[in-house]
Amino acid sequence: MAGMRLGNSFWRFWTAATLANLGDGIRLAAFPLLAASLTDDPFAVAAIGAATALPWLLTGLAAGSLADRRSARTLLTAADIGRIVVLLGLVAALLTNTATLPLVAVAAFALGVAETVRDTAAQTVVPRLVPSQLLERANGRLVAGEVTANEFAGPLIGAALFSAGMALPFAANSATLAIAVLLVLSLPASLLAATARRGEAGGPPVADGVRAGLGWLARQQVLRGLMGAVAMVMLADAAWFAVFVLYLDAQLDAGALGFGVFLAIGAAGGLTGALLADRLIGRRRHRAVLLGSIAVIAVTPALLLAAPTTWAAVVVMVATSGGFTVLNVAASSVRQRLTPPGLLGRVTAAWRTVVFGAGAVGALGGGAVASWQGLQAPFVLSAVLGVVAIALWWLSARRGPGPLIA
Repeated sequence: MAGMRLGNSFWRFWTAATLANLGDGIRLAAFPLLAASLTDDPFAVAAIGAATALPWLLTGLAAGSLADRRSARTLLTAADIGRIVVLLGLVAALLTNTATLPLVAVAAFALGVAETVRDTAAQTVVPRLVPSQLLERANGRLVAGEVTANEFAGPLIGAALFSAGMALPFAANSATLAIAVLLVLSLPASLLAATARRGEAGGPPVADGVRAGLGWLARQQVLRGLMGAVAMVMLADAAWFAVFVLYLDAQLDAGALGFGVFLAIGAAGGLTGALLADRLIGRRRHRAVLLGSIAVIAVTPALLLAAPTTWAAVVVMVATSGGFTVLNVAASSVRQRLTPPGLLGRVTAAWRTVVFGAGAVGALGGGAVASWQGLQAPFVLSAVLGVVAIALWWLSARRGPGPLIA
């Protein structure tokens, strides 16, 4: 396996995904900064983050049904072109000084809807680009590209561009997506075809496909338990991260550029985790790696309760980012191995609907708690939810280890 290569098609797909993630990273820093420039209400700032994740609750399952029935080429390009249109509209509003908090929330929501389609379709492509034995390596490289672009380069660029002009980061995001579209169109059409069985594509209603995917997932104890644990982790993480931009400014006087720097520092841990994930997992060690990564993500943010310092914030960002990348690689690989190809889009969408929906709830909960009890309160909430996530996966894995969870 050491001598096997991922192949040219995979690397073109990787480049397109990384460029799209670079734009997402630029937006990751720009949206909270834009919201904070329009209001100092923690709940309102957190609501912008929630607006990005909320579409998974509303359109995620339908996106999964589409991913199993429509060409990934069509879905990926349509989603990114739609995001370009929304971003250019936001740029126009910012340049004309007509941008308001509700308009920003609507733009974040629309971008989130397109993301449900793109990300779900992209997950169905990976198993067709590489042999099964290279899934962990492929997912690790994809997550490494995502971390580098989304958490390291993107936030730094986004914060710097925002400091130079509010509209600049959103214009840059639209440019990265345009290049990603061209790269997707250059891939062989056969690799991006629909995954449903012959005769299914375009046949049954979307609702029927959604029910089939949910029914299959409900019967899979390992995937069901892992999905619940990951959702709880996302709930805990979103609770504190939604107000992190305000926390850094109030506690550490970081400023706009400082927020981008902290996100980029965290990416160092994320990149390390992504590159080492396939080695950590090795052969049949998914259960232990999943438990360890969940514990790191859940426990580390509580450090800021005891030591609200710059170095503690650095440790939290590095550890949680590293834990999340390892968790993503391990969980995605288990899901791709256990799910039949014709159901992968729907199962992935159901998974992401639950997980990102939990993120939206966590962001709103963190913002509400911060408004009520102060900026340290979300970290207490996160710690409690994190302990629940650890217990949930531990109990689930013990009851049903499954063929890939040793």
